Amino acid sequence: MATSQTISSKNGSGVSPRRKRRKEAANGHAASALPALEDPSLYVNRELSLLAFQERVLEEAQDEHNPILERVKFLSIVGSNLDEFFMVRVAGLKSQLESGALESGADGMTPAQELVAIRGQVARLYKAGQDCLRQQLLPELKKTGIHVSEYSHLTPAQTTAASLYFSENVFPTLTPLAFDPGRPFPHISNLSLNLAVLIRDPQGVEHFARVKVPDSLPQLVPLHAMAKESKTKSKTPKPQHFVWLEQLITHNLQALFPGMEVLEAHPFHITRDAETAIQQLEAGDLLESVEEGVWQRRFADVVRLEVNEAMPAEILEILLKNLELEREDVYTMNGPLALNRLKHLLSIERPDLKDEPFVPAVLPELQPQEEGEDVFCAIRRQDILLHHPFDSFQPVVGFLQQAARDPAVLAIKITLYRVGRNAPVVEALLEAIENGKQVAVLVELKARFDEESNIEWARRLEREGVHVVYGLMNLKVHCKAALVVRRDKDRIRRYVHLSTGNYNSVTAQLYTDIGMLTCDEAIGEDCTDLFNFLTGYSAKAEYRKLLVAPVQLRDQLEELIQREIEHQKKDGNGHLIFKMNALVDRRMIRLLYEASQAGVKVDLLVRGICCLRPGVAGVSENIRVTSIVGRFLEHSRIFYFRNGGADEVYLGSADMMPRNLNRRVELAFPVRDPKLVRYLRDEVLATYLAEVVKARHMNSDGTYGRDPRHTYRRELNSQEWFIKQAAQRSITS
Repeated sequence: MATSQTISSKNGSGVSPRRKRRKEAANGHAASALPALEDPSLYVNRELSLLAFQERVLEEAQDEHNPILERVKFLSIVGSNLDEFFMVRVAGLKSQLESGALESGADGMTPAQELVAIRGQVARLYKAGQDCLRQQLLPELKKTGIHVSEYSHLTPAQTTAASLYFSENVFPTLTPLAFDPGRPFPHISNLSLNLAVLIRDPQGVEHFARVKVPDSLPQLVPLHAMAKESKTKSKTPKPQHFVWLEQLITHNLQALFPGMEVLEAHPFHITRDAETAIQQLEAGDLLESVEEGVWQRRFADVVRLEVNEAMPAEILEILLKNLELEREDVYTMNGPLALNRLKHLLSIERPDLKDEPFVPAVLPELQPQEEGEDVFCAIRRQDILLHHPFDSFQPVVGFLQQAARDPAVLAIKITLYRVGRNAPVVEALLEAIENGKQVAVLVELKARFDEESNIEWARRLEREGVHVVYGLMNLKVHCKAALVVRRDKDRIRRYVHLSTGNYNSVTAQLYTDIGMLTCDEAIGEDCTDLFNFLTGYSAKAEYRKLLVAPVQLRDQLEELIQREIEHQKKDGNGHLIFKMNALVDRRMIRLLYEASQAGVKVDLLVRGICCLRPGVAGVSENIRVTSIVGRFLEHSRIFYFRNGGADEVYLGSADMMPRNLNRRVELAFPVRDPKLVRYLRDEVLATYLAEVVKARHMNSDGTYGRDPRHTYRRELNSQEWFIKQAAQRSITS
């Protein structure tokens, strides 16, 4: 395909290789003028880079070329991402300040400096998000017949219908909590939306009360559902009207305080530390430890308070004092709080306002070539790559289901990180145990915000007789691997599935990931060693083909980069292409700088955090950083080494972050089939590097800009191109 030219001759933006500067860098001509590679100016702050990613997500909400409900989705994602950012990253910085740990990162910023910078960047994000909602999304929704109205703008008929809905559905769920000398300030749960209510009793004394906005009810109350259905059919979609739940409650508060005068009510939203509780626990039983940590989260310190700009100072002071917050922890909004609640609009049945659906492909390699063939026959013929969501995730589920039912299968071993609530993969494992298979499962209980779901699955699996390991105390198990041991006609054979993503059938439709099915003998033996390490006391220090963290993944990647530098010095054709979610690790960044200085061309596809600065004279001139934010969350990790023409590709679960390389069990697996290597190089990576529509290129100052060729005409949208290719494969097969 045409995009394969990207890798062989150009860097994807039409710019020829800077041969002269590469030679100068390789020969060290400008060495005296170069900054030291430890210089903080060469590194972008991790937290600010993560916020820059949220800005790119917000751009998708602002982009009028996206369907309107998809734009709403992106704005809700920004709200959800910021919630997690405060629960984890800001909470961590505050903990460092309280503990006196003032060590700065590679960029030189102290925790206190980071918090100041974060506040300014978040404030700008909030304003841009509210402006986007008020000035762009709501007017565009209105044009399509979807009205999100202020309560004060409702018609008399709508107000009557809303009041009836309140009395029948909302009022019974509300619990006003008073605050006075006899009743302490009520506990405010994490991420809850509340009303701070000021009332006056018959004696003229004013009181404060808190009313929680129930999250079990629709946050956008559908008023159209209360109207009488018309018997006439029309091709034009019927108008749909919504009002925010907190506004409905506010205008009916008198029902909660009979005999009192409701003076005013103002919404507020809090965020608590969700990370420290689990991190700091020490316990002999990991399951109990994680359960305790999840429980403690409810009472962790508040790290953020969001309020409406109309909240008076005296009510804000009550909240600050009792939540033990400072003024800099307050974020004032000009619009609805908790924008992640916009996701409720996505359930509207308006396919004309969403991305066009598509059917994932089922690879022809998985189709039986003769009667009676199964997935094991297909895997024996060749290694099989699955590029989700463009390729269906069902073959992965089917692989485990068939293993559960096949009399020749002896054992199944798998790691589970995030599987979700409804998990067909887990059901397959339960079926396997019913059929007498030996089943061992590593359930990572410490998967952030999935702890409760994973605890439930772990207990259910254990009740059914599955050998369950609850992760490792000091290491989070983040690798994705499934091993099936089968008695074939000639011998015992291991069948393996390895992936960059989770065994989650829902996110497999939303994230881009790549998995591989193989019966490669060395990889199978490595997987056996890996599971022995996870379930027993194996201290295996060497693996045949897999790169495993924290054992030798870091060292091996560093050696592969060094090898590329040597190829560049010898033949002048060094090329690295790394696709990942985040690049933070200082050692890896320094090594990539050294590769660039040697003249190696380095293409980095980094979706989120990138602490490396490209395009710095004499340091990173040969590095290009691209972030792609589109319909699907880019989640696959691909590491390509030109290797003097003998191309080498690894896929893996790890990003280039200290936590992944040092404190997690991760793996990267090689793709050996030359046909699959070419596919990853010339189809997958080349297409991403040629992306124009959804690509943002990182500047040397850490900011991002769109491709200058971007006009929304015929430019390449990589994810849409993969969808079209999947459709063609489906037709062919």
